[in-house]
Amino acid sequence: MDLSDSLAVSVSALDAQRHRLNVIASNLANAQSTKTSTGGPYRRRDVVFQAAPVSSAFQRAFKQVSTGPGKHALDGVKVARVIEDQKPGQKVYDPRHPDADKKGFVTMPNVNVMEEMVNMIGASRAYEANVQAVNATRTMWNRALEIGR
Repeated sequence: MDLSDSLAVSVSALDAQRHRLNVIASNLANAQSTKTSTGGPYRRRDVVFQAAPVSSAFQRAFKQVSTGPGKHALDGVKVARVIEDQKPGQKVYDPRHPDADKKGFVTMPNVNVMEEMVNMIGASRAYEANVQAVNATRTMWNRALEIGR
């Protein structure tokens, strides 16, 4: 693994965590949205990650040859998809609400604000850890350049 691979892995994780933070922000913003463009209440969304190669096909093939049989090229992370949570929303009795059914119940979004806040803190810490990894890689690069002078 060289420094550019280290940087690429960290940058891919930064991008993935940024996307996760955006989805969490959307969940929090819509925690009280009882009607969407599709007609029903907002459904909580979650990000699914998957491993992703951080280099070109040529570099991956070269690394497999150079690292030996059974070893793999380095992977980063990417957002595979964003899924909707299928849990039903809680029904709240509020006959004056414009989205209430005939019995006076409103189906609320299936967003748990406390859970989303915990997810946001976790994603934020993961983002910060990857920023530190990028900075460490940059420091190593600078020191390597100084040695080469």
